Amino acid sequence: MQQINPESKKVKAVLLLISSLTIMSMITISPSLPDMTEAFSDTPNGAKLVKLILSFPGLFIAISALIAGGFIDKFGRLKLLGFSLVLYAVGGVSGYWLDDLYLILAGRALLGIAVGISMTIVTTLVADYYQGKARQKFAGLQIAVMSLGGIIFISLGGVLADIHWRVPFLIYFFSLFILPFAYAILKEPKQQVKIEKQETAAKSPRLIWLVFFNVMFMWILFFIIPIQIPFYLKDIGVESNSMIGLAIASSTFFSAIAAISYSKIKDKFSFAQLFALGYFLMAIAYILIAMGNTYTMVMLGMLFAGLGMGIMIPNANIWVMQLAPAEIRGKEIGRLTTFWFMGQFLSPLLLLPLLDFLTQSQLYYLIAGILLALSSFYLVFHFFRNK
Repeated sequence: MQQINPESKKVKAVLLLISSLTIMSMITISPSLPDMTEAFSDTPNGAKLVKLILSFPGLFIAISALIAGGFIDKFGRLKLLGFSLVLYAVGGVSGYWLDDLYLILAGRALLGIAVGISMTIVTTLVADYYQGKARQKFAGLQIAVMSLGGIIFISLGGVLADIHWRVPFLIYFFSLFILPFAYAILKEPKQQVKIEKQETAAKSPRLIWLVFFNVMFMWILFFIIPIQIPFYLKDIGVESNSMIGLAIASSTFFSAIAAISYSKIKDKFSFAQLFALGYFLMAIAYILIAMGNTYTMVMLGMLFAGLGMGIMIPNANIWVMQLAPAEIRGKEIGRLTTFWFMGQFLSPLLLLPLLDFLTQSQLYYLIAGILLALSSFYLVFHFFRNK
């Protein structure tokens, strides 16, 4: 067992690069969706299937994360990492060459499996390498870098989509760049040696399930932004894919600002209070989008949505890391990943059918109402838990 210095810049850089693949997997091709819809207009249910392309990996991330979590607890954190990074490139880039919409969806499924494995591994490694305040700081940094990576990837995706809707798929080759650095720098954590067959006895408190379901609801309500906002912007006269990409990327920019400040914010508030704040900021976002039909109002909405998610994502990660015993940490983080991406997968399935009898503005008002209810729930939860 080789020693590793978790404060090493190289270690942090590799962990952050692998983390960036998660957000990149889902939103990079978002600006391509309107043009893809037109390209597959002759395919039965083509418009619905194209929207599903963005969230489809979420189902396979959810399934593979459960399996990966148990596997890494038993056999080590790094056994599957190389496989996942290669599979990421294969599944992601396949959309550049494929002409059949169903085959593109199959490629997105492979991408989802790869992300489910890699995200579970990297989040578990963060929990293994860092403790206490250091873990809190790195979790905020992790989400901030993921958000900043999202800005780069989705903005680049918007520019490349103006060339052709297929070109953004080539960005997924990025995982192969990370591969050699991952194996050269990351090492199996020491505590893996100590974990033998204790996982059968170890149990997390029931409270962890509240965090899991909360993460799912959070993503169901937020993920409608990268799926539907490109079409909303087209409807109000924004034709440039680059501008559409910039609008979605702006939410990740403000998410990064909130996430990088998470550690300082967490020192002053409880986990429940931060969820209440995050949901309140997201409610403001959807109200602003619903109220106005201008690009400026949408951008303002993206600001508040990003701030809300930037607080809640590291908040959920740290809460689970704190609640999960080390013996079953990989398993519990696998579950967290499952609920995270199940929310992304379910988002269009649950929310888009509402557009059959609601306007887009009415849908955003409805989501805002749900978000305000969730914010109120966590305020009450905090009050009774700390009474």
